[in-house]
Amino acid sequence: MGSKAGTKSAPGKTLTHFDAEGNARMVDVSPKPETHRVAVASGQVLMEPSTATRIAKGEMSKGDVLGIARVAAIQGIKRTSDLIPLCHPLRISGVDVAMKVKTSDPAGIFIRAEVQAIDRTGVEMEALTAVSVAALTIYDMCKAVDRGMRIEAVQLEEKLGGKSGHWKR
Repeated sequence: MGSKAGTKSAPGKTLTHFDAEGNARMVDVSPKPETHRVAVASGQVLMEPSTATRIAKGEMSKGDVLGIARVAAIQGIKRTSDLIPLCHPLRISGVDVAMKVKTSDPAGIFIRAEVQAIDRTGVEMEALTAVSVAALTIYDMCKAVDRGMRIEAVQLEEKLGGKSGHWKR
């Protein structure tokens, strides 16, 4: 709030989503070249071991938790610009959502989403949205048996493409 253009976000970096008066704006990406963009995000839903076991065995009453969460993640990717106000709609060219169930301590579902596009801006927000929506879907489908589940560690793991190049956690 109240940030002005030129506000530093990291050494040598300025925030570009603000105009000279400090008003939010959608950045004009039209001068940028289209390049291959990739982003990978991850996160986890921690839960009781018995809940993870039921998911792994396909015993949850609402159905295939992992399959439905995977579809939800893909839907989330496609709706990212509707959810994040200053995010550009992108032409997504590829999506891979992987989930791994771990039934021992810490028990949970570990989520990884990789998003690809050939566009003028990156797909980091789409990858993060995919993981978040998958995690929320898992919570929704399992909350009747485990209200203590925790969504944790949603983070960007890697991004490739564009002017800033390759970044890896």
